[in-house]
Amino acid sequence: MDLNALNDIAERMVTPGKGILAADESTSTIQKRFDKIGVENTEANRRDYREILFRAADGMSHISGVILFRETLYQDAADGTPLVRLIERAGAVPGIKCDAGAKPMALFPGETLTEGLDGLPAQLLKDRERGARFAKWRATIYIGDRLPTLGAIKANAHALARYAAICQEVGLVPIVEPEVLMDGAHDIEACDAATRLTLRLVFQELAEQRVALEGMVLKPNMVVPGQDCPRQASVEEVARRSIAAFKATVPAAVPGIAFLSGGQSDEAATAHLSAMNQLGPLPWKLTFSYGRALQAAPQKAWSGKPENAAAAQRAFAHRARMNGLASLGKWEGVLEKAA
Repeated sequence: MDLNALNDIAERMVTPGKGILAADESTSTIQKRFDKIGVENTEANRRDYREILFRAADGMSHISGVILFRETLYQDAADGTPLVRLIERAGAVPGIKCDAGAKPMALFPGETLTEGLDGLPAQLLKDRERGARFAKWRATIYIGDRLPTLGAIKANAHALARYAAICQEVGLVPIVEPEVLMDGAHDIEACDAATRLTLRLVFQELAEQRVALEGMVLKPNMVVPGQDCPRQASVEEVARRSIAAFKATVPAAVPGIAFLSGGQSDEAATAHLSAMNQLGPLPWKLTFSYGRALQAAPQKAWSGKPENAAAAQRAFAHRARMNGLASLGKWEGVLEKAA
C-alpha cells in the first residue's frame, strides 16, 4: 500500500470549493429517475445522459470526483472516447461503486447488510486498470421501533472495514458510507444517537482491520430528523448537531467528510453543508457527495431530448456551483433566487 499516493487522491477528492458527483445509480434506480421524466431506460440513454454531465465544463469545474456505476466505468462516449477519460480531462477523479447492494439481514427483521466482498479484490484490480482511483461501499442503518440494533450496525461496520482494507491493498481510496436513513418519523435526537453509535463502531472496525485513515474519505448522513417527523429542524440545529456528532466520533486523520444528501431537497442539502462549514475551523474538510441533489434539475431539463443538452448542463452547473460555495461556507439563499 502506497499511503502517500492514497492520501494525495483523498485530498484531491475533498478539494475546497469542489465536491463529488454520485453518478452511480444502478440500472433499477435510474429507471425510477427516467420514469419521472418520460425517458426509456436503455443503455444508450444512460450513456447519453451521463456524457452530457461529464462534458459540462462549467459544472465539472466544481466537481472533484465522480462515482460511477460499473456499466458507466466501462462505457464509451458516442464518439468512442471512454467516459472515464472525459472525467479525467475535466480534472476530476473517477471512482466506482463496488458493493452488491443492501440485502435483508438474517435474523434481523427490518435491517439490512450490504454484500459484495466475494471476488472484490480481483474486480477492483480490473476497475483500477480501467481508470478508477477510488471506490464506494454503502451501508444502510434504519431507525424504527427498537432499531437500529447493535448487531446490525456491527455487521455493517465490519463489512465496510473489510471493503476499505481491500481497496487500500489494491491502490484505491475507499469512500466509507454508513448512512443512517431519513426514512420514518423519528426526531433529530434519534438520528443523533444512531449516527454517533454507528460512527463509533465503524471507526473501531476500521482500526481493527488496519485501514489507514489518511487514505480514505467518509460519506455519512447529516444529523436530521426523519422525513415524516412533525418537528423539522432548523438549518442551524442540523449544522450544530452534525458537527458535534462528528467531532465526537471522527478522527482528525480523516482528510475529509463528503456528505450524502439522503433525500433532502436540493437547497436544504446545500444550506446545511454551508452552515456546517461556517462553524469552523474544523479537523477535516467538509464537502458534498450528492446524487439526486445535483442531478434532479438537469434530468428534468434534459428529459431525453438532445436539443435540451445545453439546458441540462446549465442546470447541473448551477447546482454544482451552489454546492461548491457551500463547501466553503459561502452559499446564500439569494444566490438561488438570482439564478
